[in-house]
Amino acid sequence: MNILLTGASRGIGAATYELLRSKGHQVVGHCTQGSEDLVAGDLAEPGAPRKIWDEALARLGRIDVLVNNAGIFEAIEDDASDAEWQAGWTRTLTVNLTASADLCRFAVQHFKANGGGRIVNVASRAAFRGDSPRHWHYAASKSGMVGMTKTIARAYAADGVLAFCVAPGFTVSEMTEEYLSGRGGASILADIPLGRVTSTTEVAEAIRWLATEAPAASTGSVIDLNGASYVR
Repeated sequence: MNILLTGASRGIGAATYELLRSKGHQVVGHCTQGSEDLVAGDLAEPGAPRKIWDEALARLGRIDVLVNNAGIFEAIEDDASDAEWQAGWTRTLTVNLTASADLCRFAVQHFKANGGGRIVNVASRAAFRGDSPRHWHYAASKSGMVGMTKTIARAYAADGVLAFCVAPGFTVSEMTEEYLSGRGGASILADIPLGRVTSTTEVAEAIRWLATEAPAASTGSVIDLNGASYVR
């Protein structure tokens, strides 16, 4: 399959990029700065989703799967100034939700004209149980991702467009290793019945399955990967 994957330079995205390629899929990855292999695009900029989509389409000729993985997790204090608060919300919602919505729209249009396709959106446990007092906007953006995915699934199933979410909990990556090894790690692990945090390879495998193998009847579904720290 021909796959566009955003946020492919680290963490879940890097693991997914390598896994999909190892299975023989043609993958165009994206990261903010770009690289020799990855398409560049700052999703905080309104024109970036179109640029990324067009570049991926030019490289692949046709896109069968869109994986929206790129996102940010930036804190904003609830006693910040009005300007700081609003800027934090605008940036997080733009990167995490609006840019993904733009790419989903391009994908839906492309899939409808080319016999169907799949969308896999990376949400978060926070969409369902919330997040810290410094991350209202992050939780809201991921809740929006889930609602958008279900809307796409319901609206376009008859056109062969399938849409899914994965919702990881706390995940091992280079961004979290230091925190887990410090004082914060104990409280995180105490909240996870499985006794460990989720690995990026586990999330990547769920994304791979949804992107390439999941039955059509599962469109609109969300796969939780949180070690039973939140069950629905």
